[in-house]
Amino acid sequence: MNDAPRNTGAGPTVRIDKWLWAARFFKTRSLATAAIKGGHVELDGHKAKASAAVRAGQMLKIKKPEQVFDVEIIAVSDKRGPASQAEQLWQETPESQKRREDEAAERRAARLTMPRPTARPDKKSRRRLRRFKQGEDAG
Repeated sequence: MNDAPRNTGAGPTVRIDKWLWAARFFKTRSLATAAIKGGHVELDGHKAKASAAVRAGQMLKIKKPEQVFDVEIIAVSDKRGPASQAEQLWQETPESQKRREDEAAERRAARLTMPRPTARPDKKSRRRLRRFKQGEDAG
C-alpha cells in the first residue's frame, strides 16, 4: 500500500510547483520544479512530486540554501501576485521561525569573527595570494 499523501477532494487544489512559485518561494516555476525533483520539498512528511496537488491545511517543508521553512498552506493560488498577496498563502510554524532566526544570528556572528582586509590587494599581493592558493612557493 502506498503511504503517499492523497487529496480527498476537500477544497480547491493547485500543483505544488505552481503554488511554490505563486507563494514566492522560488523566482520561476522551473526553479520550483528543480527543487522538488532534487528532494528539497516535502509535502506532509513525504517527498513531493511536481505534479502533486496541494490544498489548504497541508504542511510543507522547503529546503533552500541556508534556510529551511516549515509552513502550513493557508490558501491556494496558481497566479503570482504581489508579495503581500503571497504572504497570505502560507504561515510559517513558530519553531521554524525561531530556528531560522537562530541560524541567521550564528551566520552573522561567524561573519564578524572572520578577518576583513582594509583595502583591496595590490598587484603584488594578488600574485602572492594566487601562488599561495595554488601551492607554489610564495617567495
